Amino acid sequence: MPKYKHLFFDLDHTLWDFERNSAESLTDIYHGFELINHGVMSLGDFVRAFLEINTKLWDDFDHGRIAHSYIREHRFRLVFEALNVKNVAFGSALGEEYLKLLPQKSHLLDGAVELLEYCASKDYQLHIVTNGFDSIQASKMQSSGIHHYFQQVVTNEKAGAKKPDAQIFAYALQAADAQPHESLMIGDNWQADILGALRFGMDAAFYNPKKLVFDQQPTYDVQHLDELKSVL
Repeated sequence: MPKYKHLFFDLDHTLWDFERNSAESLTDIYHGFELINHGVMSLGDFVRAFLEINTKLWDDFDHGRIAHSYIREHRFRLVFEALNVKNVAFGSALGEEYLKLLPQKSHLLDGAVELLEYCASKDYQLHIVTNGFDSIQASKMQSSGIHHYFQQVVTNEKAGAKKPDAQIFAYALQAADAQPHESLMIGDNWQADILGALRFGMDAAFYNPKKLVFDQQPTYDVQHLDELKSVL
């Protein structure tokens, strides 16, 4: 008998290729808003600054230091500050355009579709648990063609809590009619996905392409999504 019945996946950086999709969206913005004429001289610097600042902001969110709204309202301002570009008056317009473009991008991480197909063929119940925005995450899943694999899509907005809080895992398991011992959390974020699940009493598979090392061991540690087939 399979050890698990329910598989709970993170979305960004685990299945959906955030870096690639974000870079494409930022390239569209760079050219569409003619940022070179506003002092942003390098597309590469613009993309790198955004990814660095966005990662830091989401880490702050995961640790409860800022709210979702702060990310939306301030990340492009912080990018321009990092690039020493002043008096860019349309930061809010860039933010709106980014949130319109980003979920339309469809790139998935290598092996994602193959893993989902494999899991579906084994009759696992598949679910998403994400700290992302409801409408944005739904659009990403539609654009990338993976929405039909999942029975439940749990966001922090629906659960009233965010990973790694126990409340979102409790909400997700209740929505899926699942028990912790028959459930596996699969994600790339050590704090939000792995520690959150382990502390809740779930097994956790750490998608860890950078081979990061922490004091505690996850249930499984994989560098490629294909490796999960051997334990499922």
